[in-house]
Amino acid sequence: MKQLALGISPPPRPSLDNFVAGGNSELLARLRDFQAGHFPEAVLYLWGEAGCGKTHLLQSCRGAQADPSIVDDVQRLDEAAQIRLFNAINEARQSGGTVLAAGTAPPAQLSLREDLKSRLAWGLVYQVRILSDEERADYLRGEAARRGMPLPEEVTAYLLTRMRRDLRSLAAVLDRLDRFSLESKRPITLPLVREALGKE
Repeated sequence: MKQLALGISPPPRPSLDNFVAGGNSELLARLRDFQAGHFPEAVLYLWGEAGCGKTHLLQSCRGAQADPSIVDDVQRLDEAAQIRLFNAINEARQSGGTVLAAGTAPPAQLSLREDLKSRLAWGLVYQVRILSDEERADYLRGEAARRGMPLPEEVTAYLLTRMRRDLRSLAAVLDRLDRFSLESKRPITLPLVREALGKE
C-alpha cells in the first residue's frame, strides 16, 4: 500500500536571494540597486538563452503586483506592445525612472522596431550567464537539503547527465523524486530514480 505524499515543501517565491548567482554577481548587484530605487540608468536589459533565469530575476523585482516598467520576453512583443515599451523608456529617461526588460538576444539582434532596439541599448545590458555543471550540482544539493531529502552524489550526476538542465526542470524532477520516495517509503537511490522517472 502506497503512502500518500502530503506537505511536500513548495518552491520558494523567486527572489534575488534564492537565485543561483554563478557568474552573475555583478548583475545581481545592479538588480538590488533597481529594487532599492537607486539604479541610475533609464534601462536595464537582460538577455540570455531559455532556462538561464531571466524570468526568475524579473519576477524577483516585480513582487506581487504587475509592474509596467518590467517587461519579459521582449522578442515576442507585438507592434502595439513595442510602442508601449518605447514610450515607457522615454518616460523613464525624462522622469529618472528605470525600465527593466529581458529577451533572448542582445538589443541589436532582436527582431523589433529599430528605434526600440536603440532604446533598449541606452542603459546597461547584461548577458545572464548559464550555470556550470558544478553550480547546477550545488543547486541540486541545496534544494534537496531544503526539502530534507538526502541526495547521493551518483543521483546528482545522473540527473545532470540525463535530464533537462535548466533549474526549473531540475526542481520539477526533485518534486517527482520527493513524492515517489515518500509514497514508496524508500530512500532516494539510483534504482529508485530510474523507476520514478521511467528510465532503464
